[in-house]
Amino acid sequence: MVASSVLGFPRIGANREVKKAVEGYWAGKLSADELTKVALEVKKTNWTSLKQRGVDLIPSGDFSLYDHVLDHSAAFNVIPKRYLGHNLSPLDVYFAMGRGRQADGVDVPASEMKKWFDSNYHFVVPEFSEETDFKLVFNKALEEFTEAKNIGVTTRPVVLGPVTFLALGKATKDAKAGFRPVSLLPKLLPVYKQLLADLKAAGAESVQIDEPILVLDVAATYEKEFITAYSELAPVSPKLVLATYYGRLDSNLTFVAKLPIAGLHIDLDRAPAQLDQVIAAVKPSNIILSLGVVSGRNIWKSDFQAALKLGQKAVEAIGAERVIIATSSSLLHTPVTLAAEKKLTPEQQDWFSFALEKASEVSTIASVLSGSQDAKVTEALEANKVSIAKRREFERTSDDAVRKRVAAITPEMLERKSPFAVRKEIQVKQLGLPKFPTTTIGSFPQTQEIRTARAKLGKKEITEEEYKTFIKKEIESVVRIQEKIGLDLLVHGEPERNDMVQYFGERLHGFVFTQNGWVQSYGSRYVRPPIIVSDVSRPGPITVEWSSYAQSVTQKPMKGMLTGPVTILNWSFPRADVSREIQCKQLALALRDEVVDLEKAGIKAVQVDEPALREGLPLRKPDWDAYLSWALPSFKIATAGVTDALQTHSHFCYSDFGDIFPSIQALDADVISIEASKSDMKLLSTFKQYGYSNQIGPGVYDIHSPRVPSEQEIKDRIKAMLEFLSPDQLFINPDCGLKTRAWKETEASLINLVNAARWARQTYQ
Repeated sequence: MVASSVLGFPRIGANREVKKAVEGYWAGKLSADELTKVALEVKKTNWTSLKQRGVDLIPSGDFSLYDHVLDHSAAFNVIPKRYLGHNLSPLDVYFAMGRGRQADGVDVPASEMKKWFDSNYHFVVPEFSEETDFKLVFNKALEEFTEAKNIGVTTRPVVLGPVTFLALGKATKDAKAGFRPVSLLPKLLPVYKQLLADLKAAGAESVQIDEPILVLDVAATYEKEFITAYSELAPVSPKLVLATYYGRLDSNLTFVAKLPIAGLHIDLDRAPAQLDQVIAAVKPSNIILSLGVVSGRNIWKSDFQAALKLGQKAVEAIGAERVIIATSSSLLHTPVTLAAEKKLTPEQQDWFSFALEKASEVSTIASVLSGSQDAKVTEALEANKVSIAKRREFERTSDDAVRKRVAAITPEMLERKSPFAVRKEIQVKQLGLPKFPTTTIGSFPQTQEIRTARAKLGKKEITEEEYKTFIKKEIESVVRIQEKIGLDLLVHGEPERNDMVQYFGERLHGFVFTQNGWVQSYGSRYVRPPIIVSDVSRPGPITVEWSSYAQSVTQKPMKGMLTGPVTILNWSFPRADVSREIQCKQLALALRDEVVDLEKAGIKAVQVDEPALREGLPLRKPDWDAYLSWALPSFKIATAGVTDALQTHSHFCYSDFGDIFPSIQALDADVISIEASKSDMKLLSTFKQYGYSNQIGPGVYDIHSPRVPSEQEIKDRIKAMLEFLSPDQLFINPDCGLKTRAWKETEASLINLVNAARWARQTYQ
């Protein structure tokens, strides 16, 4: 019999209960016990829902109040010293690591965040040194296994693997030069052995141990560590199912297939071509093969016939008892359920599958492969054939004008009229900015009043004109605040925008939207990704009205704000029937028109944000060139249609750009801004190494934390930046947009930022 499995489930709650509870706790409105109670109810609902859907192997231990990697650090006592000694509860230490803390005499910044592989999910980076004292503070996997067992659900615990945990971490500032976190493996393994032995004693038959690092090229350097780790863990553990996802094993399969593991999970959504190689490698062993044939990353309904072909190949090769049908990865990246969507048309509803629906898919596919004669299974199989056929029919339609415009792109459309040195001189005269110019990344706090007005417009409780009047007042207020603070290059604050991707998608042809399709980005920050369903085009100006109005109420230069084509693509659910390249270039042409229109309307600077550029880079280096060959041109198509006088900006955050630095240079943006405050400004050495010539704004403070940086902190960061950059290059700005922050902390932080910039002008004349 073929079993079914889900690798992980959204932990946000069907109605975002966890977000509301966590933020309620932060605000002092909920106690720790009340927060725990909400979390337990969400976990119970998840487990029972998966059981009702017929899933055999249900995950536990994958839930988190903030981030699963942060959970692991807290459980294993990997807590940086700066968070200790403040008389905080373990829960408050945990949240301080994730978001910082500035209250009751405690002032600590948040830990660094990075993107989780090539997803838009952010994890909190573990910090290690020779002094790291591993111990099992609490066994989260055991706690959740027991909680599920208490309500009659037998689960398969999920644990982040030891090699991935260490490989994703970084050395603390006090670690010795050349220290590698993976060198701590001998100290770490006894704690893993205790965790796994406790699970075995509690009755867990198997454990899913996630080692996604195995789909990266760097994993080849950890072969010895993998052999050591699993040789020690296997004898004391329940059956270990090693889970890989987001990519292919490639040559790493050579040693993985020899590990003493009971099962191996592979991602056949992202890398279906690896199946033959993996079957050949595991066939001589007793390793069970878990096939990730239902995507954990998209929202399109699975094609059962395609999935069954892959499953049948494995069944014929190694037998049904050694095959599991599974989601390709955790369903963390998908919304909870389609049942909450009331505004999608019946046709659109039939295209999609969210987390709970995907659970049904793995169950159905496994049942078919097991030879089930159940009428419901047969009915589901036939219904799927009809759905897929209808979607394929829709996909055959296209917008010829859009396709022809993409085909007509020329190399000249990718280049500005003059080199940066020439443009800079023209822009200096036009903008009149001082040395060390100050600006922000775009958004300002989205208050309850703004959200209420938007909701009233949606419910038609106010007219479009009343809404516009309200937004104009908000924009003017934001402009006046910026003038009062003393910022140099202003923004309109984006009060009209719900989300930096959704807002644009709603004003472009080719997208559909959900009501409750929330996906976690980090902590309590959730987004509703738009869905690209057909060719993309711009029916008319999107931001021109608001940027023009903002410019009309100030003498200072105003910066237009757009989300870039690569980011819109990567932060949407893309089409599956045409290439990402085609979709991205369609977006780029739409944005090109917007940039040109902004300049015509008198806007002197335009920022086209690409925070997802690095995130979209394939996980395997041999695949990079193919991606960059269309991602970089897409940005340039969007920004190169203007005169030399328009200053183009772009923003990047929470990614390692050192490995694609030449690509960042090739974008030829006049100014780039990057996250720098949480990563100890380590990127700046790369800029010096490669000789970056354009202007740059490394973020001087972390906006993902509510703490207010002192003026001296910002001065110290500016001084450190000037070790790598010349004064003529440097813009002074926060790490990212200010949408999620409150006004009090925003104003206080920006006042300190402006004062530090004024100090820099006096000090570095």
